[in-house]
Amino acid sequence: MRSCLIILSVASFLILLIPAAGSGDGECDDASDFRKLSGIIIPGFASTQLRAWSILDCPYSPLDFNPLDLVWLDTTKLLSAVNCWLKCMLLDPYSQEDHPECKSRPDSGLSAITELDPGYITGPLSSVWKDWVKWCIEFGIEANAIIAVPYDWRLSPSKLEERDLYFHKLKLTFETALKLRGAPSIVFAHSMGNNVFRYFLEWLKLEIAPRKYILWLDQHIHAYFAVGAPLLGAAETIKATLSGCTFGLPVSEGTARVMFNSFASSVWMMPFSKHCKTEHTYLKHFSSVRQKAYLAYLCDEREFQANYSGWPTNVVNIEIPAAQGVVAYPSFICMDANTTNFECEFPTQMSFSAREVSDGTFFQSIMDHDPDTKRILYQLKESYHDDPVLNPLTPWDRPPLKNIFCIYGVDLKTEVGYYFAPSRKPYPDNWMITDIIYEIEGSLYSRSGNLVEGNPGAASGDETVPYNSLSWCKNWLGSKVNITRAPQSEHNGSDVQVQLNVEHQPDMDVIPNMTRSPRLKYITYYEDSESLSGKRTAVWELDKTNHRNIVRSSALMRELWLEMWHDNHPDRKSKFVTKATRGPLRDEDCYWDYGRARCAWPEDCEYRYVFGDVHLGQSCRLKNSSAYLLLRYV
Repeated sequence: MRSCLIILSVASFLILLIPAAGSGDGECDDASDFRKLSGIIIPGFASTQLRAWSILDCPYSPLDFNPLDLVWLDTTKLLSAVNCWLKCMLLDPYSQEDHPECKSRPDSGLSAITELDPGYITGPLSSVWKDWVKWCIEFGIEANAIIAVPYDWRLSPSKLEERDLYFHKLKLTFETALKLRGAPSIVFAHSMGNNVFRYFLEWLKLEIAPRKYILWLDQHIHAYFAVGAPLLGAAETIKATLSGCTFGLPVSEGTARVMFNSFASSVWMMPFSKHCKTEHTYLKHFSSVRQKAYLAYLCDEREFQANYSGWPTNVVNIEIPAAQGVVAYPSFICMDANTTNFECEFPTQMSFSAREVSDGTFFQSIMDHDPDTKRILYQLKESYHDDPVLNPLTPWDRPPLKNIFCIYGVDLKTEVGYYFAPSRKPYPDNWMITDIIYEIEGSLYSRSGNLVEGNPGAASGDETVPYNSLSWCKNWLGSKVNITRAPQSEHNGSDVQVQLNVEHQPDMDVIPNMTRSPRLKYITYYEDSESLSGKRTAVWELDKTNHRNIVRSSALMRELWLEMWHDNHPDRKSKFVTKATRGPLRDEDCYWDYGRARCAWPEDCEYRYVFGDVHLGQSCRLKNSSAYLLLRYV
């Protein structure tokens, strides 16, 4: 099921607890024993179960809602009692309070994020972190080393803290993990989880004395994995706001729009300009200027010299009706035909950049024609522009953490712009999409297949988040970068390409001069050759890996495990794990080669039948233990 960015973009999960040895310069790290490391999971939008905290009688349905009943996601009740279900999901669009008849709260523990709708059929379809947990178990990770911290993904960041003290609890989670395990944690964030983690880091600045802030981060966070991060937002948020995104659920787009727009978090992933920032909120708390009016955006000259706010194209092109309240399509007004001067007023076609979306200009322009815009403008100002901790709709500088890995999929057809026009229907179906602009492997196309002018990137996005937003983290790399391209599948190294010490200019993409075989999918690694002392940054691009399924990618899980195992091995010889070869690490990685009538990878795998095997591939197993095979990656 296709995810609208806001969709099941689940978010963060601390990953592999692996050997953490001393750093390359000989410093001793508390994470010198992999058994001590913790993984902290911070789920993303629509990826945490919500449970009822009320008693709600549903008329004309045998299914009622009782305390602790599953709300998100219970497809049975959604199908049989959709009005009741909506009462438990909707929030007041201004106060973010629950419906008077029903309230929902996030579930807790790993079960809240593994499968959203457990069941024989619905379980696999709604699986989120289940595969990750299986990998951790296979590699011997202790149960108390994986900690999930679910949250109410419907709320704005400030409301999360105000209502649930979420960021206080998250801070205590890191501190408890350190005390329990004796080593820092590894953070793994997917999609909107990166936004949550960013806000936490900024909130932490106001909770900890300035001199102790970096020390706290070093003591509690060993590494941060940002997967599918919408670092400049996503265009699909606009589609969900104006026409609705169903998340693959059996509801109409209009119903999905009403529900989505009742959440303050709907603004969190709006597209925004890479050239505009706000005044430094952290310094504002300690200066005399804190009393002055809050400045929403300060844009540099590049914002007005270049087109599209650093995006491939204008994110919104909309047909504004000729008169207030006109909702028919086509929307034009003509004078009385009996008069001598017969005139028609046709609708106005207007285009808006990412900056004009995030600063509210776009919504102010359609305020007279859409009842939802007043609510959006209120939340935009109250929960984002005027947030006392951070305006999340601004570019993110590299977090001051030791180890950062930014990972995302590329080269899939991704929506980057829309054409809207008034429909013949009332709210919430009062807008219709007349055209969509896609980025496809470095070019822009319309829905009809016509080439579109603009500023496409070197690649396309992950089917949900555009490439320019995903690849913003390349700005976190140092001045020189080592680039390696290798197949995603197991390989012997014959198709590995390397470029060393590639110059990296600030605010410029790093584009490798490498080839691709059309038969293979690759991972392209961008790794610091020169970086700040004690800091490491890497960017991984996975070919043809979509936004939601990247968290299920066996290639990604293998690379994460190898990287963390290598990083924390006392005898490691390089800053990053070698990419020269990739062989099987688990029995599941061995398979039968029907062409050669033997198990593939005969150096590592052998045929060994065990009672219960039902096909040849199941009988292919590792010759040696995983611990022995890992030694080749030191």
